[in-house]
Amino acid sequence: MAYESLNYMNTDNLLTEDEIMVRNSVREFAEKEIIPKLQEANRTEQFPMELIPRFGEMGLLGSNLEGYGCAGLGQVAYGLMTQELERADSGVRSFCSVQGALVMYPIHTFGSEEQKQKYLPQLAAGKLVGCFGLTEPDAGSNPGAMLTKAEKVEGGYKLNGNKMWITNGCISDIAVVWAKLDGEVKGFIVEKGTKGFSTTTTKGKFSLRVSVTSELHFEDCIIPEENLLPKAKGLKAPLSCLTQARYGIAWGVIGAANACYDASLNYSKERTLFDGKPLAGYQLAQAKLVKMVQEITKAQLLCIQLGRLKESGEMQHWHVSLAKMNNCRMALDVARDARDMHGANGITDEYPVIRHMLNLETVNTYEGTEDIHRLIIGFQSTGVSAIK
Repeated sequence: MAYESLNYMNTDNLLTEDEIMVRNSVREFAEKEIIPKLQEANRTEQFPMELIPRFGEMGLLGSNLEGYGCAGLGQVAYGLMTQELERADSGVRSFCSVQGALVMYPIHTFGSEEQKQKYLPQLAAGKLVGCFGLTEPDAGSNPGAMLTKAEKVEGGYKLNGNKMWITNGCISDIAVVWAKLDGEVKGFIVEKGTKGFSTTTTKGKFSLRVSVTSELHFEDCIIPEENLLPKAKGLKAPLSCLTQARYGIAWGVIGAANACYDASLNYSKERTLFDGKPLAGYQLAQAKLVKMVQEITKAQLLCIQLGRLKESGEMQHWHVSLAKMNNCRMALDVARDARDMHGANGITDEYPVIRHMLNLETVNTYEGTEDIHRLIIGFQSTGVSAIK
């Protein structure tokens, strides 16, 4: 039976024909070309590199940006795209999110025309891979505490510091790196092979195993003057990139939740218990499935409205915080209930549930933990900051 995402409140009626076409085309691509690779990729902690050119051909990289080889999708269509990618795997969606929202977006928004022409078409085509260097060992939820520093030298800047938990780091051709220059946060494009720039791979992960996670190291790394992002000034610049990434995450996790719900619904109809009665015929099982329907449907409605606000230019970062916080927790809870419904089968990778459940532990944490988003929403609601 062909996969169909949950449409309990007929939310498809809120979408345009073009948006549904984008969703369905990415769904088919994920079904045929991504999902068959995931069991082995997850077991071996190997990202399927052969997919990267296909992402470019499909227009999945920087797809909601205009010009420079980008697809120029509407924001809801872009959200539906990330939903279908994460229905396959959070690590696959993370690759595309980082490339588009955290590498291409800052170049598109804060870069010079020369930088845009040089990098964006190559990134959109998947011919270059990028990463985003903000998080540090002692500066996660508080990026303003970063220790990475840039110093002005003849012809450019000297960079020193370390970044960690960096998606795509070891496979990237360029890194968009944030560092303090005379106390102010600035953005730099660091190309692979630059003297003093090295990476190491984070091993032993039980989550996002399909994704490449790395550390970036800069030791007297000289960055040419033309690789400074000229319009990026202060911490607001990287935080605006995170807003773009969080928007895609809020949509993406609906896909992971849908995958877990779909697996649980099918399993509950096929798994027989006492007297040959299917699991689906028991009240406890139905209660879990109903909770999934309830929460996924609310998340769908939340994201469609968020996307319309983004399209109209009315979206604020605290709107994104609400969607990211709500939907990540929703998806993680759905995955945990799905794991429970599968019984012992739920811990094997014959079914996608345990992979999604473990991935969502990370997705609920990165790009702002649940508690950090709660503080953002609390400040917006009360006008009083709870952060000293």
